[in-house]
Amino acid sequence: MTSVSASGQGAEYAATASEAYQAALRVIETVEPRVAEATRKELADQRDSLKLIASENYASPAVLLTMGTWFSDKYAEGTVGHRFYAACQNVDTVEALAAEHARELFGAPYAYAQPHSGIDANLVAYWAILATMVEAPGLAEMGAKHINDLSEADWEKLRAKLGNQRLLGMSLDTGGHLTHGFRPNISGKMFHQRQYGTDPTTGFIDYDAVAASAREFKPLVLVAGYSAYPRRVNFAKMREIADEVGATLMVDMAHFAGLVAGKVFTGDEDPVPHAHVVTTTTHKSLRGPRGGLVLATEEFAPAVDKGCPMVLGGPLSHVMAAKAVALAEARQPEFRTYAQAVADNAQALADGFVKRDAGLVTGGTDNHLVLLDVTSFGLTGRQAESALLDSGIVTNRNAIPADPNGAWYTSGIRFGSPALTTRGFGADEFDRVAELVVEVLSNTQPAAGPNGPSKAKYTIADGVADRVHAAASELLEANPLYPGLTL
Repeated sequence: MTSVSASGQGAEYAATASEAYQAALRVIETVEPRVAEATRKELADQRDSLKLIASENYASPAVLLTMGTWFSDKYAEGTVGHRFYAACQNVDTVEALAAEHARELFGAPYAYAQPHSGIDANLVAYWAILATMVEAPGLAEMGAKHINDLSEADWEKLRAKLGNQRLLGMSLDTGGHLTHGFRPNISGKMFHQRQYGTDPTTGFIDYDAVAASAREFKPLVLVAGYSAYPRRVNFAKMREIADEVGATLMVDMAHFAGLVAGKVFTGDEDPVPHAHVVTTTTHKSLRGPRGGLVLATEEFAPAVDKGCPMVLGGPLSHVMAAKAVALAEARQPEFRTYAQAVADNAQALADGFVKRDAGLVTGGTDNHLVLLDVTSFGLTGRQAESALLDSGIVTNRNAIPADPNGAWYTSGIRFGSPALTTRGFGADEFDRVAELVVEVLSNTQPAAGPNGPSKAKYTIADGVADRVHAAASELLEANPLYPGLTL
């Protein structure tokens, strides 16, 4: 298929980007040549591997170059027009642009562009919900108009209120994220938490079961969204559940934000019209810089605006500038073509696995990711991930529902279509990728460690890794990364 890459904007664009990177690397070499060499090698490695990690993508040269500017030198705590440092007028411009593009792209009343990552965005969201839903009523109950009016005894009461709230989120092994209430994560410590799962037979979310759990648990926050659930979510139903029990609906769309932006997910599957607060990363399927966003209704906007200093340190002004560029790219008609191709290609990959009798969690996909159960190959996720890497295929191991191998070794491999779609891969190429994956895993065997059976060690049949790597290279050469860009 023709490349839909944001980097594929023609020979003049590529030549200009090449000049910029060549000059930048020459400057870096004068100080630390090993960093320049590692940078060149990273591009070479990415060009020579099938990147199938669902949370990774390729940002355009325009986005990448935006991060390497003197905006990096600025401190800008506060918000647009209300900074705690002087001379932030240019930071105000780029932050306002990033927020404007985010509001327009997603149809959100309010957008906050300062979070450094998806986890930071979730922490900002959680504390904003606590401050809005608990702190303000708590002040009224204590007869105070402002938080500074509280006595130490009142503070103790308020801390108890803030610290004993309930959160209901999707469990990690059924596709949720660490920040959705997983006990070892800060989200599982700051809330009294409970988790919902999926139907043990189908692997799909059981909305009736979620509703029953919410009625019993009565959470302040109901979290929807996922990092390894290969299906769409009905956010209208999740909002109905939240409203019934008086919960705030927060949606983490970090993984599928590109499908929302590209209008692949609309109606009940678009979280923005239904959630009180929506968080996302700006990389992954959005194809921007590493960072986060918070979208919210007007009710929560004042508290979200206090993300710095409530949770965040100084905003990364150079990254906010890059967010503005990436979001501007995502508002172009070409991005909708890309987003639809991401979903179509994930379907082609899933179909390729199914017809080769490889077991998939939920039996398929209707978003951007595919979760392969590797137990049918007699492997752990750790063994499968390593064998694929030896063969030029970059993936990540991932837990599956009720995973017998736990979160470290796992029993699954998660695949995503965003990055290779950016390179121009289409359905035929993704079917070929499925064929190569199955070839590697079918020819990989567990190996014993020094103390008996190992969940990490493995052997690949002679010649398989080299043969698959060569086949992968053919696919990659036909779909070059940053075509025309030379270092």
